[in-house]
Amino acid sequence: MKGTGNKISVITLGCSKNVVDSETLLAQLKGSRAAVVEEVDDASTVVINTCGFIEAARQESIDAIIEAVEKKKRGEIDRVVVMGCLSERFRDELRAEIPEVDSYFGSNELPRVLADLGVDYRKELLGERWLTTPSHYAYLKISEGCDHPCSFCAIPLMRGAHRSKPEADILREAELLAAKGVRELIVIGQDTTAYGQDRNDARTLATLLKKLDAVDGIEWIRLMYAYPAQFPLDVLEAMASSKKICKYLDMPIQHISDAVLRSMRRGITRRATLDLLRRIRSFVPDVALRTTLIVGYPDETREDFLQLCDFVEEARFHRLGVFPYSHEEGTSAFPLGDPIPHEVKEERLARIMEIQQRVSSDMNASLIGRSMRVLVDRTEGTVAVGRTEWDAPEIDQEAFINDAGHLVPGTFVKARITDAAEYDLYGTLVSPVGGA
Repeated sequence: MKGTGNKISVITLGCSKNVVDSETLLAQLKGSRAAVVEEVDDASTVVINTCGFIEAARQESIDAIIEAVEKKKRGEIDRVVVMGCLSERFRDELRAEIPEVDSYFGSNELPRVLADLGVDYRKELLGERWLTTPSHYAYLKISEGCDHPCSFCAIPLMRGAHRSKPEADILREAELLAAKGVRELIVIGQDTTAYGQDRNDARTLATLLKKLDAVDGIEWIRLMYAYPAQFPLDVLEAMASSKKICKYLDMPIQHISDAVLRSMRRGITRRATLDLLRRIRSFVPDVALRTTLIVGYPDETREDFLQLCDFVEEARFHRLGVFPYSHEEGTSAFPLGDPIPHEVKEERLARIMEIQQRVSSDMNASLIGRSMRVLVDRTEGTVAVGRTEWDAPEIDQEAFINDAGHLVPGTFVKARITDAAEYDLYGTLVSPVGGA
């Protein structure tokens, strides 16, 4: 046993929603003067914020728990605390399989986690975050949970029904983040476009975005996790009229075949999806669209998959990710089984990404010679590495600017694109002032 006081380290796994939860936990701990350390090797208590979304994420979380338990057995740490989505969904099973963990908590039990760590929850710290991202950007979670009945998704089992955060709390958090030097807010939730529905009987995301637009210090507002069914078109009006709201929209479509969409319970058809894409591009002609797709869904036939391939070729998304179907217990698709072999799923995934690689290569090549505003994320020797407004951190492409290693992360610059690869841009510095 360490016996040198309770030093707490937090490990965060999974999505950006978990990042926000961990940052909120850290702010509470630091606000109560708890001893927080970055490295697990320096800790006496390890808190693991888990992900339970799909099989690969679950395995990563389980591996992290087992590694921490082994450290406890060797006397390198004193306590292991597990929280988050995996624990919410499989708490009883985890307790039975890994009883060496001292405490298990779900995804919405922050006060109980703090009490277990010997700290009281402090309401006056509402909205405070201890950032684990680079200091110039932060995720802003505007809602929790989801009401959609998507057949493949276990999120409602882990996060519950959709709950919008009060607008005043969101704006306070945005102002606190701006005061810390945050320049880019990345708006997240399980379904950001449903914001306000549970509070006002109306979707009020556009109103919220306009109020975030007025927060001093914030220069970019990026919208993620939009849901295509019942998409509020006034969001596009807000995006088109704002200089701060990035011309970027992350909208997971998942599939385009009517048969698969119906089985997935997505609440939208192929025709409605194509119409929505046309409307988005009509309202915001220079918008970058990002989506995610699922291949290998139990009902996906070869014809369905070929429809998806044609769709990716024709829709020309700026950014696109693909996941193989994950067979999730407790979802409405679970009784369908998992009939499509893993190898076929991987082949379909590779086929989609091969198409998207060509699309992305063509789009990037068309940018050569153009001057673009870039937010610098980091430097590597003499090169500044950043993103255009068409790119979210960690998941999208980057822009490499030569002879700009002197720039400070968080700086907006104008760069002329001189070369392009499938998923990267290369350029030279035009001006340290981020123009349009």
